[in-house]
Amino acid sequence: MALRNIVQEGDEILRKRCREVEEVNERIRTILDDMVETMRDAQGVGLAAPQVGILRRMFVAEPEPGRLYYFINPQITMQEGRVEGEEGCLSVMGYAGTVARPEKITIKGLDRDGKPQEYTFEGFDARVMCHESDHLDGILYVDKARDVYDVTAQVEAADEEV
Repeated sequence: MALRNIVQEGDEILRKRCREVEEVNERIRTILDDMVETMRDAQGVGLAAPQVGILRRMFVAEPEPGRLYYFINPQITMQEGRVEGEEGCLSVMGYAGTVARPEKITIKGLDRDGKPQEYTFEGFDARVMCHESDHLDGILYVDKARDVYDVTAQVEAADEEV
């Protein structure tokens, strides 16, 4: 496994629609493993292939430590409810904003071994899966967010108050 560079906002690759993975093979599994290592190193909860410069429809997500998901060619087949919450992104470092997402989703796709899988997620887990899925269509959370703010400025301001 290896750490990969995380592409930052402004790089055109983040705005492109990804192509489907045609065959789940050892190369794809290696990329997924690298993505997990990179995501964890950056202290993220999800990472999509275009964020490491690969235009393929796949992402990894770990909404809480030890609960890791691999999605290849994911499709959100059901959305229910609406809830707003704060989001950030490893490709838009230092910023956060409020985004409306479905409260509950069902998502299907292939797992790390190319086997079909389907999950229903609610709350934060649903938010993570929607956020990563958006990356595969060239959409960043800042495209949907309101009240985007500089996290580092708020941390510095809080430090000054202490």
